Amino acid sequence: MDFLNTNTGQNNFNNPNGGHTAIYIDDRPMNNVEGRMTVSGSLMQNIGDPGFNTLDEPIKTTIMRDLKAVGMKFKHVLYLKEKNTLLKEWDLWGPLMLCTFMAMVLQASPDSIQVGDGGPEFAEVFVIIWIGSVIITLNSKLLGGTISFFQSVCVLGYCLLPIVIALILCRFILIFEQTNFLFFIRFAISIGSFLWATYASVVFLGDSQPQGKKALAVYPIFLFYFIMSWLVLSHTV
Repeated sequence: MDFLNTNTGQNNFNNPNGGHTAIYIDDRPMNNVEGRMTVSGSLMQNIGDPGFNTLDEPIKTTIMRDLKAVGMKFKHVLYLKEKNTLLKEWDLWGPLMLCTFMAMVLQASPDSIQVGDGGPEFAEVFVIIWIGSVIITLNSKLLGGTISFFQSVCVLGYCLLPIVIALILCRFILIFEQTNFLFFIRFAISIGSFLWATYASVVFLGDSQPQGKKALAVYPIFLFYFIMSWLVLSHTV
């Protein structure tokens, strides 16, 4: 891009129009300059800057950036090294994906409903997850928690990842003919996912609770993930 030179010339003081500024481009005077100045790609603002705008970027770029952000949050749940990411950059895309996947897998088949031994319906799983998250969040706020409503819902939703992994493994085990040994494996997987989900959520949310009230905040979290793990273990269709 050529730079604009506002040189007034050497005879500016003797020129009656000394106040006039001539515009030069490549040392050539230009009487009229039309057009607009754009910011080059290297000068574009980064995510998090006050003036950052994603309206002009391709849809593919937006989707890939959001998927990478969700993947990084999943990684932080499995490897508890950075516990501030879920709180600072919260979103509900990950919890929505996990909730939808669990509802689709756990829902009862039409044949099992007829014999009266089916699992929960799609809407029932949705209600258990989201209403449970809301109740836990309200309990945390009433106890004096320092995080926002959506931050708590985000953490509780992302911490369902170990239980979703257990659901996939248990679903794979159900392909084979069931024995006491396979049931024990499913039981161990469900218990392990329950403990990891509870521990991860406590790590993320523990510092937001006042001293002396953490046990009251952890108890409903314990019940929430216990119910979800029980749904995984009891799923046999």
